[in-house]
Amino acid sequence: MFTVCTGRYTWTIDQNRLPRTRYFLQKIWANRAQIDLQKSRGYKNLMSAHYLLSAEASRLATEKGWANPKWFRPAVDPQKIRDLMQKSDARAMRDTALWLGAMCVAAGCAIALWPSWWSLPFWLIYGVLYGSGADSRWHECGHNTAFKTAWMNNAVYQIASFMMMRNPAVWRASHVRHHTDTIVVGRDPEIVAMRPPDLLRIALMFVGVVDVYNAFKRMFSHARGRIDPEEAMFVALKDHPKVFMVTRIWLTIYAFTIVLSILTASILPLMLVGLPRLYGAWHHVMTGLLQHLGLAENVSDHRLNTRTVLMNPISRFIYLNMNYHLEHHMFTKVPYYNLPKLHELIKHELPPPERSIFGAYLRLVPVLVKQLQYKEAVIVQDLPFGATPYRREVEILKTYAV
Repeated sequence: MFTVCTGRYTWTIDQNRLPRTRYFLQKIWANRAQIDLQKSRGYKNLMSAHYLLSAEASRLATEKGWANPKWFRPAVDPQKIRDLMQKSDARAMRDTALWLGAMCVAAGCAIALWPSWWSLPFWLIYGVLYGSGADSRWHECGHNTAFKTAWMNNAVYQIASFMMMRNPAVWRASHVRHHTDTIVVGRDPEIVAMRPPDLLRIALMFVGVVDVYNAFKRMFSHARGRIDPEEAMFVALKDHPKVFMVTRIWLTIYAFTIVLSILTASILPLMLVGLPRLYGAWHHVMTGLLQHLGLAENVSDHRLNTRTVLMNPISRFIYLNMNYHLEHHMFTKVPYYNLPKLHELIKHELPPPERSIFGAYLRLVPVLVKQLQYKEAVIVQDLPFGATPYRREVEILKTYAV
C-alpha cells in the first residue's frame, strides 16, 4: 500500500490493483488539465467544454489511439453482405411516397379543420412525419443507401435537410466523422448526451428548442460567410461556398413564410413550414437518444457503444429501421430495408437487442443516476454464448459497469 496526493484528494493505493488505479488516476489528471484549460478560455459549462471539438482535443484522441480505430466486424460471408448491400429504387420510392403522401393528407385535413381543435390530431401526425420522419430520410439518403439512383438520394436528402434545419454540406461531413470516430470524445461531432447528462437540455430537445436555436444561430453565421470553428474541423474548405449558398436560400424561404403569416394574420404558414421542427421533434429524439446513451466512450467495438432496440412498426417506419443501429454502424452500406435481414445474419455475434423503447430507457435509469452524481457508470452489453469476445478495453469498463 502507498499514498498519492492529487492536490485536493489523498489516495491510498493497493499495489495489487495498480493497473486499474493507474487508469483512474490518469483520467483524473487528464480531466483536471482539461478543466483548467477550459477555465482559462472562459467556458462556463465545463462538462460541455470537455466535449468540444478542437485541434488539441483531436490531437489528444489521436495520441491515445482512440481516433479512427480499427472497428470490430463479425466474420461473415462477404457475398451475403454484398447481397444485402443491393439498393432498390422501387422500395425507397414506395416508402418515400407513403411518407410524403401521409404528410399531405395530414396537412390537408389539418388545414380543412383549422382553427378547430379537431385539427390537432392531424397537426400531430404532420409534425412527427416532418420533424422526426425527415430525420431518418436525411440520414439514409445522406448515406446514399436508400435509392439506387444517386439523384433521388440527393433530392430527398436536400428536402429532409431543410426540414431538419441541417445544412447538407456540414452534416454530411459531420456524419462521416461520426461513423469514423463513433463516440470518441474530441472527435465525434454528434455526441448528443454528454457525461453527466444535461437533463434540462435533453428535455428541451424533445420539443426541438435546442436544435432549432443552434440551427438558426449557425444559419445567421453561415449567411455572413462564417464557418463555426468546430465545423471547420471536418468540413472541407471547398464545401464552404455550398454551406453559405444553401443557408441564404433557406433563410429566404423562412423569411417569406414569416411575412406570409404576418400578411394573412395567421400562424398557419408557420404550422406547415418551420414549427413542425419543434412540435414534431419528440419521436426522433426519443429513438435517437437510445443509439448510444449510457454506453462506452472511446472504444473500438460498436457492441460497446451502440445498441439495437426492437420497436413497433409505426416507429420503425418513421425511423426507417434505424432501431437496428448496431448493425448499421457495422455495415453502413446496407440499406435500411435490409437491416432486419442483416440482424438475423449476425445476431450470434451481437448483444441481445433491447425488447422495447420503454425497456431500453428503464435499463438506462441506474446509469444516468450515477452519472448525474459524477460517478463513472456505463452499460456493458452481454454477448451471446460463442460470440467473439470483446477486446481488452472492456476490462476497464467492467469495473464500473451497471
